[in-house]
Amino acid sequence: MKTPVKVIYSFVFLLFIAGLCSSFEKEKSAAVRFSFPYKQAGLDERQAAAHLLSRFTYGARAEDIDEVVKTGLEKWFQQQLDGKLKDDSLNRMLNQYEDINLSNTEVENKYPRPGQAVRMAVKDGIIDKDSVNKADGKEYRQKIKAFMDSKGYKPQQELYRQFFNQKILRAAYTNNQLHELLTDFWFNHFNVSLTKNQSASFIPAYERDVIRPNVTGKFETLLLATAKSPAMLMYLDNFSSSGQQVADNDGMQMQMGEMQTIKNRQAARAKLMANSPAFKKQQQKKKQGGLNENYAREVMELHTLGVDGGYTQSDVTQAARVLTGWTIAPMGDNGYGSAAKNLLNRVDENTLEKRGFVHEGDFLFIPNRHDNGEKVVLGKRFPAHGGYEEGVTLLSMLAHHPSTAKFISKKLATRFVNDNPSPALVDRMAGTFTKTDGDIKQVMIAMVTAPEFWGKDALREKTKSPFELAISAVRSLDAKITQPYQLYTWINKMGQRMYYYQAPTGFPDRGQYWINTGSLLNRMNFGLALATQRIPGIKINLASLNNNHEPESADAALLIYSKLIMPERNLDETVKRLKPMLNDPDLVNKVETAAAKAAPPQVVETNMASSDSGMMNQEDKAGAKVANRGFGKKANKIATAAGNNTMLAQVVGVIIGSPEFQRK
Repeated sequence: MKTPVKVIYSFVFLLFIAGLCSSFEKEKSAAVRFSFPYKQAGLDERQAAAHLLSRFTYGARAEDIDEVVKTGLEKWFQQQLDGKLKDDSLNRMLNQYEDINLSNTEVENKYPRPGQAVRMAVKDGIIDKDSVNKADGKEYRQKIKAFMDSKGYKPQQELYRQFFNQKILRAAYTNNQLHELLTDFWFNHFNVSLTKNQSASFIPAYERDVIRPNVTGKFETLLLATAKSPAMLMYLDNFSSSGQQVADNDGMQMQMGEMQTIKNRQAARAKLMANSPAFKKQQQKKKQGGLNENYAREVMELHTLGVDGGYTQSDVTQAARVLTGWTIAPMGDNGYGSAAKNLLNRVDENTLEKRGFVHEGDFLFIPNRHDNGEKVVLGKRFPAHGGYEEGVTLLSMLAHHPSTAKFISKKLATRFVNDNPSPALVDRMAGTFTKTDGDIKQVMIAMVTAPEFWGKDALREKTKSPFELAISAVRSLDAKITQPYQLYTWINKMGQRMYYYQAPTGFPDRGQYWINTGSLLNRMNFGLALATQRIPGIKINLASLNNNHEPESADAALLIYSKLIMPERNLDETVKRLKPMLNDPDLVNKVETAAAKAAPPQVVETNMASSDSGMMNQEDKAGAKVANRGFGKKANKIATAAGNNTMLAQVVGVIIGSPEFQRK
């Protein structure tokens, strides 16, 4: 009997193991259920890997093509979509920028706006109110600084500097490159700008908590999160939009049944002034409501339906009415809505909810600011007294609209395929958008598995923005970045001031916007400055890229390093075009001079430009002095000390600044 029992147990065990293996294989195959049609486009596996890296990373490093091929193209893309690769070394770099993790309330408490700091200093008797903007500039600034230091306050520029630095480090070093690219894409789609002081301090948390976690989720989730964020509410003014003319704190107090004396005072004032012509005129104006249509217009035109999405001006007005009462919860000791903070703290959440308030983090819906009348948007009727939920319903309706599916699909295809994606591709992506309830991840898969993504109209047909150029350069040269803000300064010089694009459209995503004579010269100037180590805090060892083998000549260096920096491309024409530039001993100075004289590229002017110098720490400032000395002997010494002879540095600089390197 024992033997049969053993046989049975062995058989059961084998079945169990087989089941596990089968289950494992099913899970493995379930992870990647798509394939790329690159062979039909005439590409081999390495060329296809290079194309994937050009579109879904900020630039390929020397070893990346081998790694993608080893992993498998489809599996690599799936890993990038999942965005769960470890980033331990990056996280250690980011630890030095502790304030990028502050909540909006903590930012309000630590980084008061300049005018706010002055008002607090006046209140505390540090400066006289009559001396504001009239006293000796230096003495006045010293008093304000001393006051801020005593309170533990910091200038907002320090927060922004940390914010810029983390963006550069993430783009350069994260293993989850596609998630970083999509963070940039969606931030640009739902653009907010540092040029608007009221929203500026909320932007770091906006990118961190609203955009970054939702880049491959459902579009509706992303849309709702942006609509309720303080940065967007302030930037497009919906925080103040009201269907009823009631002052902020008074209105909240009346709605909550607080401070009955306010009602009595208002009634008495109305009785006394009822017969006043001026008062009657003012009351008539109030009846028109404090409606602001900015967000309602942009959420249709730019965020969802598109300019040709089928909405009318009436739809904009009606949508704005639906979204009245959507505002920002009081935050900080002296920040936005601080006067009402104690009021909210005295009322428990259950009471707020019963009275129609919705308080979620930094978002607050105030029911007595809401237009309670009936509305009709895009043919859909919103019955009276819908409250907060009708705003959610509106945004959900916009997120699922056919025009939104097409508009979002076209924007994604424009960013990742080519400047003018084919209607057939957009339609297929839009079909996936609709079928999957706006699943961004599935729309991306539909795009990359389409023949159009691999066709000749897509290969190297996109132009890098200045940010993409700078990051791809440091990645391809395996640069070590210790002063990220120096790189930010160069990106600005090349025409892209990150986070400062003033219009809600965000930066255009077509090559013609970035390329003109001035920008091309600035790009070549950047390439030469980077390779010759004229950008402080960016260290490069060019010889190590070629296993420390020194090329015999400039021509040999051009051929070798072109292939290293731009792998899997036909570079015959590029090499021929760049050769005449190699042996000009004064090339770097000529390019620098020409770039300085050329018309400046498109840079968004801001009301904060004058404070840029204050954003640099002492290390940045010391490095800038070196950068401003030009090339000369100092630059040559730097290049040689890093294992880069002057000839090689000039060759690599020419490659980075070349038209071919601008393409992705």
